Amino acid sequence: MGVSVDVSRMAVQCVKYIIGIGNIPDSVLAALKDHKDLGIHSEMFSDGVVDLVEAGCVTNHHKKVLPGKIVGSFCIGSKKLYDFLDNKPFVLMGDVQWVNYSPIIAQNPKVTAINSCIEVDLTGQVAADSIGTRMYSGFGGQVDFLRGAAICPEAGKPILALPATTKRGESKIIPVLKGVLVLLLQEHTFTTLSQSMELLIFLERVLDKEHML
Repeated sequence: MGVSVDVSRMAVQCVKYIIGIGNIPDSVLAALKDHKDLGIHSEMFSDGVVDLVEAGCVTNHHKKVLPGKIVGSFCIGSKKLYDFLDNKPFVLMGDVQWVNYSPIIAQNPKVTAINSCIEVDLTGQVAADSIGTRMYSGFGGQVDFLRGAAICPEAGKPILALPATTKRGESKIIPVLKGVLVLLLQEHTFTTLSQSMELLIFLERVLDKEHML
């Protein structure tokens, strides 16, 4: 959970969280139980959000877009999640075109968008939905929410988190992406974290990015 702990340490109170799907986002949610007054605006969410609500961490009080409400467009989870959703007026499931609209996302203060990726190179290019030329998963609203956090005028934090190595010990941070489908280009890569480092990449020059990675 090294990546998750690093991400949670970067978080501040009263943040609006946009959480992707997968082991890293799930672990991040589990690491946020010491936070207060969190808000949720996310394309999707799962059981981890329920745990935060029940722990009193999520109030949505400081949101500017639908304050007091958890906002999403779909959910995937266990029966616990669906029981939680039943007859809950403070949960709003909206049209994905509106939920994922970057200018809407950016209206909330201190937006922190947390997503995972498969591989990143030293120029800041990111592969998030493919391994080589084989499609591994869909990228969903990742670009929309990273951009929404990036243009948030009140301390937005777009974060991509990934393990430093594969299960076979191969580095996920490589010199140049080759033979893969590039999801995020250099200009879209803002903050990248692995277990061993915290890398703040804010439209730095390519050489600065290489040095930081």
